[in-house]
Amino acid sequence: MGLPARSEAKAWARQEFRGVCNVIIPSYTSDLQALNEAAIRHDVQRNIELGFWGALLVSEAGTTLDEMRRFIEIAVDEAAGRHRFLLQGAFDTAESIIAMARDGEAIGVDGVLLGHPNSFYPQTTAELEDYTRLVCASTNLPVVLFVVAHSNLSRLDPRGYPQDLLERLADVDTIVAVKYELGRQHTMRTYDCFRRLENAPVLMSDPMEFNAPMWVDLFDMQWMGTSNYEYYGDRTRRMFDALLDGKREDAMELYWEIQPARDARRQEMAALGPMNFVHRYLWKYMAWLNGYNGGPLRQPAPKLNDGQMKRAAAGLVAAGIIDAAPDPAEFFVGRNPA
Repeated sequence: MGLPARSEAKAWARQEFRGVCNVIIPSYTSDLQALNEAAIRHDVQRNIELGFWGALLVSEAGTTLDEMRRFIEIAVDEAAGRHRFLLQGAFDTAESIIAMARDGEAIGVDGVLLGHPNSFYPQTTAELEDYTRLVCASTNLPVVLFVVAHSNLSRLDPRGYPQDLLERLADVDTIVAVKYELGRQHTMRTYDCFRRLENAPVLMSDPMEFNAPMWVDLFDMQWMGTSNYEYYGDRTRRMFDALLDGKREDAMELYWEIQPARDARRQEMAALGPMNFVHRYLWKYMAWLNGYNGGPLRQPAPKLNDGQMKRAAAGLVAAGIIDAAPDPAEFFVGRNPA
């Protein structure tokens, strides 16, 4: 599709970032020794079938850097310009994040979701700003800032991220959006941030889909991501599209239709919150319930147990998204075993 010039990135994103961006997690061969190319291609096709705007290519699932590059190549090739991709900018060092962003730019991704290395421990706002500006200056990829509690920045601001820094970073030429995940159920944090950045030259996204009707109404949120919306099949995407089209009643009908599944997901995520680690195995299982490949994941990953799988499937059955819970043993084989 081609990237815009740095000076045009913000206007480009306002035009092109419209819809729902979910996630695609890498798939492996049964012996976990290599990527499963057929499975990755299957997931890209399924993502396109469900109508998502695009997907975050997840880097927190045990891939080496070389495998992550290959994962990107497979996804971009399979999409053939029909889908957008963000690289998850979460690697062990700033140097690795920059290198992968440059590779992603060369391969054809559309942006990078910029997080921090786990060992990054800024003690001042200036250190955080220097890191962010360094990465942005080192790649031409449009940047979505990831503002989230597990970045452990409350020491710099009680809101969890320095608000004055967000306002300054909004003017960086390639920062096109902010994924603001500090609110969750504490929506005043999100409201205050959205209010203060309402006229800033960046898009604002609260990835918590259960808040979407409110933010579309109040702040014209036009792009939502990133999270495992594929758990709900195409329902979240359809709900958000209806909101953007002004079909509020249609959107709210879909909103409440998926409530049993939403409750199931929230209960599982709440139990895992203190880990500061996304349960990618559970997310991959949730995707498999809606036609994605599934299959084994490498360590480190939390164990996936029968109770979690049973509750996740039951939520979809109650919401009418699937007819019955499938045999969980089939998940660990995957739809494209290799």
